[in-house]
Parts: sequence; structure tokens; C-alpha cells
Amino acid sequence: MFSSSMDSARDTSGVAGTVLIPMRFVWPYGGRSVYLSGSFTRWSELLQMSPVEGCPTVFQVIHSLAPGYHQVRLTDGTLSEVLPRISDVDVQTSRQRISAFLSMRTAYELLPESGKVVALDVDLPVKQAFHILHEQGIPMAPLWDFCKGQFVGVLSALDFILILREIGSHGSNLTEEELETHTISAWKEGKSYLNRQNNGPGAVFPRRFIHAGPYDNLKDIAVKILQNEVSTVPVIHSSSEDGSFPQLLHLASLSGILKCICRYFRHCSSSLPILQLPICAIPVGTWLPKIGESNRRPLAMLRPSASVTSALNLLVQAQVSSIPIVDDNDSLLDIYCRSDITALAKDRAYTHINLDEMTVQQALQLGQDSYNPYELRSQRCQMCLRSDSLHKVMERLANPGVRRLIIVEAGSKRVEGVVSLSDIFKFFLG
Repeated sequence: MFSSSMDSARDTSGVAGTVLIPMRFVWPYGGRSVYLSGSFTRWSELLQMSPVEGCPTVFQVIHSLAPGYHQVRLTDGTLSEVLPRISDVDVQTSRQRISAFLSMRTAYELLPESGKVVALDVDLPVKQAFHILHEQGIPMAPLWDFCKGQFVGVLSALDFILILREIGSHGSNLTEEELETHTISAWKEGKSYLNRQNNGPGAVFPRRFIHAGPYDNLKDIAVKILQNEVSTVPVIHSSSEDGSFPQLLHLASLSGILKCICRYFRHCSSSLPILQLPICAIPVGTWLPKIGESNRRPLAMLRPSASVTSALNLLVQAQVSSIPIVDDNDSLLDIYCRSDITALAKDRAYTHINLDEMTVQQALQLGQDSYNPYELRSQRCQMCLRSDSLHKVMERLANPGVRRLIIVEAGSKRVEGVVSLSDIFKFFLG
């Protein structure tokens, strides 16, 4: 605790009529991460302290305060000392308000004023289909069956990953040449056969086509995405009772739904106090051991020297959509996503490379070399700090193309965890 003295220079950047005084806080006891918290932020924010140049064990931060009596706490990373505790009542209240809001909104609110939606014919060759995904900068597309006159499924980057793994595996029935003429429908049928062989006659694949209607409420759509572990759900409308002549209106995603939540609660955030809490004080995301709340799920990371094969295997086995690429100090360098695999479709790159010998770094460089104007490269590797508020994290995740934030340590960019769109929705709707 301290009573601030008035000897410092005045800062007139605050509210009119309020004099703010810059105060310097020092922590001389070392540590990996040091934070400041105080009554002046209602204990809801952690201020990152930086090492003093030439003195790596001394941390400092300057923060402007109003005159008066303030309480502060400093910690060397033991967050339990400074983090406000969240009550079960607050969590339940927040969930109820989010749930009520989503239940009153329909998929129509997700439709943009203008835009395009790409669909693929099931009779397209697989290679051509993935080339289209890469050129359009999209990770997936609904599948249209001309003979049936309806949408029958979705082709995603995960399909391409499974295809390349099959080509590279011993005894594969699919060659590079066949991939040039192998149709999407043939791949889906083959995939279903392999699934039955591996899991027995009771296995059902492909699973039913997951989609939504324009009048479905946003809560049901979000739950459908979470339960079926998909990234998007096509919004399809038919004016006929039998469902004929369907129209593809939009691809609903958690990002679009989260944007609606942020837009609504941005002006009434006081009704959800939980939004101001730092994410490390909330059971959300995947964290390294001993940092924040662990959900007992290991955090998958790779070095840039790792092979593409190991990256593809990890994406499938860990059931994640991306993997942080880190250096020897676990500092973030880049991120490898499922959608990055479609870069190998350009110029038939997959036919003249060995995935066991190609490194993740080389694969990422290939993706940069084949950069397309539709892809937002700046949004590939979005980061946040564990002291960032839940509201700030949600605002970033609501941006188009951002599906997860890598939680890093300020300064060193050492990876501490990952928080994704699905993490946020599982927390609110779980």
C-alpha cells in the first residue's frame, strides 16, 4: 500500500479537471514475468512490468494515478496473489445473458450486405478443388451434387491433409497421378471405405451434412458448430417445402457470431463484469503447465526444423487447427495452420517434394511465395497477453480470418497458451 506524493510532473491527458501523476513502480527481486495490479484498476487489470536495461532482475512500470490513497500488489508470476476471483454466480449470470442474446438473434444477422460464397461440384478433380481453395484464400467450401440437386457435404483443408498423408504412407492406393483426375465424390467414398475398414462395420462416414437455415437462432448454430467440431456451417434457404432449389446464402462461423456479441455488449459491458477480467483469471484456453487454468490438454508446439509430415500428423492427432512454431526458447516465430497445406496444390508442388524431408519453415516460405491477394497475412499470427481482458480478446477474435490468439509473454514472445474461438463459446455455452 502507498499514499501517492504530489512531487511528480502533472499529466493533463486524463479526464478534464483530473490531475494524473506518473508514478514509477519497481520490482528488484527478479522473475520471469512481473505484473502490477491495484485498486486504481479495481483489481481487474494486470500491468506488465519491463526489465530495466542493464539490470535483468529489476522490473519497472510507470503508470499515471489520480491523487489519493491507492492499494497495489506486485507479483513475480504467482497470479493467485493478484487475480480477482470469479464466482460461480458471476459465471452463470454471464452465460445466461449471452445465451439469451444469441437465442433472440437469427442467422440473417450474419449475412453481409455484399460478398461471395464459393461452392464446389462433387465431380471436380480433387487437385483442382484444392487449387481453387488456395486461390480464393478459403479453408473450406460446400459441395454441390448436380444429379441430386442439393448440397451434400463440405471439402476442407483437413481432407487435403488426409490425402497427402495417404499418398506418403506405405501401401497407399492413391497416387499423385490419380489425384489429378480423382474426383471429390470418389475421395469421399474412398474415405468412407477406409473409415469402415479401420473402425469396423458399425462406423458411419461420411457424417451427415451439417447446415443451418436463415431463421435458426445464433445459439443453435454455435452449438451445432461446437458439437460437430466444424469451423463453419453453410446457411441454406429453400422456398420449397421439399427443400428443392436450395440457395447458399452464407457460411456461418463462430467469428461472425462473436462479432454480433461484441457489437451488442460493447455499449453495455457493465452488464457483464466478467468481460473486464484478464483471461488468465478465467477457465478458458489451452495453457502450458503452471500458467493459468489448465484444461489438462497439452499445448502442441513445433520447431521450424520439424518435418511437414510431423506437423500434419500433429494437426490430426491433437485435433487442432493450428500449431505455434517456436524457437529453442519457446518464443513465437510463426504459426502452421491446416489451411497452409493448400499451398502445396499450387503448381502441383506436392508431386515433387518429400513431406518427410521438407521442413515447416520451408513450407511456410512456400506459402509466402504463393501469396494471394485474398489472404490476410497480417492476421495469421495474432497474439495477446495473459493480462488482456476477456473483452479485448473477444474483440480480436471477432475479426475476419482470426480463429485463435497465441498467448505470449510480453517482450520475449514466449508462448504461454492458446485461446481460440471455440474456447470462448465453450466457456459461455458449456
